[in-house]
Amino acid sequence: MKLSEIASALGARLEGDGAVEIAGVAGIEQAGPGQLTFVANPKYAAAAKTTRASAVIVAEDFPVLETATLRIKNPYLAFARALELFYQPPKYAAGVHPTAVIHPSARVGKGASIGPYVVVDQEVEIGEGCVLLAHVVIYRGARIGRNFFAHAHAVVREHCRLGDNVILQNGAVIGADGFGFAKDDQGRWHKIVQSGPAILEDDVEVQALACVDRASVGETRVCRGAKIDNLAQVGHGSRVGEHTMVCAQVGLAGSTVVGKNVILAGQVGVAGHCHIGDGVVITAQSGTHGDIEPGAMVSGSPAFDHKVWLRSMAVLPRLPEMARALRSKKESAQS
Repeated sequence: MKLSEIASALGARLEGDGAVEIAGVAGIEQAGPGQLTFVANPKYAAAAKTTRASAVIVAEDFPVLETATLRIKNPYLAFARALELFYQPPKYAAGVHPTAVIHPSARVGKGASIGPYVVVDQEVEIGEGCVLLAHVVIYRGARIGRNFFAHAHAVVREHCRLGDNVILQNGAVIGADGFGFAKDDQGRWHKIVQSGPAILEDDVEVQALACVDRASVGETRVCRGAKIDNLAQVGHGSRVGEHTMVCAQVGLAGSTVVGKNVILAGQVGVAGHCHIGDGVVITAQSGTHGDIEPGAMVSGSPAFDHKVWLRSMAVLPRLPEMARALRSKKESAQS
């Protein structure tokens, strides 16, 4: 594909030879002749001058390069769209594999592709255009919208509700029992029935081996456009706001409320019944034990203001030296 054609498809401004042929895309350090790359992170700006790629997608105000460039407001998004020009995921023909088990009371919309050993239980409803790959299990009473895509071994439990365009990656579990137990007079744990469904709104994606637990009462809800990464845990009765990103190994304890456009970086832990405001960023491996105001950026465990945390971390390696200096000063004063 000619670079000029890619520029047109992306709505980017072309600088350089538009006739150059592009055969694929790659990261800036791996790209070679005939490939397109991008710079979105400033730390890779220097690499743009030495890349072997035939063309680079950059921001509108990026310095001029000798390499052909495509200038656009959001280089990362443009690169994602460029990937789609060269790679199309597999298409799955409509039909039901002979090993699939679909209950007679289930209703599955037109154009469905049902793979080997799929189980769709009684009174399930799934909209048109769904793809259920091998060993997907949909428990009874689940309600699922259009264009549902479930990769192998994904599970949707009883009476859960999923909107349109939901994607479940391999092994994702929607609506497993929340972790609820009450101790009786003999010190034994009594299981609390988890009666409330897990609800995923439109355009939600839950990635591999992540869990969205059902609630004891009420519901667990992941709102429109939210993304749940691998091995993440959304505890029972929690709510994840629109377009929020929950990264790998994040754990939300029960009844956590997370606002819109929040980023919870890898391995963040949020204590139960906390409220995380809209637009909050919690950096990797941080732990929160209270509410966080909208727009805040916090780090550490317990988490506090990110800028203060950075200053604290700069001091931390010097604490032994500072302690020795204080002890020496105290001893000198006493002598």
